[in-house]
Amino acid sequence: MDWIEAIILGIIQGLTEFLPVSSSGHLELAKLILPNDYTGESSMMMTVVLHFATALSTVVIFRKDLLQIVKGLFQFKWNGATKFSLKIILSMIPAALVGVFFDEIIESFFNGAILLVGAMLLVTGALLFLADKAKNTTKEVSFTHSIIIGIAQAIAILPGISRSGATIGTSVLLGVDREKAARFSFLMVVPLIFGKIAKDLVSDKFTIEGLDVTSLSIGFITAFVTGLFACTWMVSLVKKSKLVYFSLYCFIVGITAIIWAFTLN
Repeated sequence: MDWIEAIILGIIQGLTEFLPVSSSGHLELAKLILPNDYTGESSMMMTVVLHFATALSTVVIFRKDLLQIVKGLFQFKWNGATKFSLKIILSMIPAALVGVFFDEIIESFFNGAILLVGAMLLVTGALLFLADKAKNTTKEVSFTHSIIIGIAQAIAILPGISRSGATIGTSVLLGVDREKAARFSFLMVVPLIFGKIAKDLVSDKFTIEGLDVTSLSIGFITAFVTGLFACTWMVSLVKKSKLVYFSLYCFIVGITAIIWAFTLN
């Protein structure tokens, strides 16, 4: 993998991890477009590095919020910080269970399933369209909300379903304040990403033989910097009710992917 491919993949991951257009779906499409050396162990390692970069950018942007979550867990007081920490934990459970018990099934979806990616992008587009039309409120995320949002995140494991789109869209449709919905969405995924990275690193499918440190470093830096920009931008866009533009984008890319899938058969 050369440095140009690494930059392209880093930009795709950095933008699509936070913008509601499905990072997994776009990476699957990128794998088909880019040269065939983005396969096997090199593909897995690059994916791990890119996800670590965007997770780190989330930590940087929301460092104060994350510190409050950690404090809430160890204060042993029933206050706002503790409640928010427990809501984050509750929201993680559905995706964690899916990842543990259905890991092999999930991996089978990430093998050039362009038709699935296209169909799920249409689902993402529909959800964003509905969320954009929802009324603004000032509601906080409740414990019940956190479970429902967590289920949405678990479903978003499918390539083409945007994680941020699913969680933010579901939150807004539940009546949660838009800015609070975006904040909760980005915070709830951080522990899961780091957990998934750790699981991949200890997997027997993972190897460091033939490691291309230069490409990995370039991909990491690109994804991290792009992620910082995209995360901040996304929070601003959600507050301004601009999800409809991403909805239209998902429809266009989804339909294109479906047509592409049929032409390949």
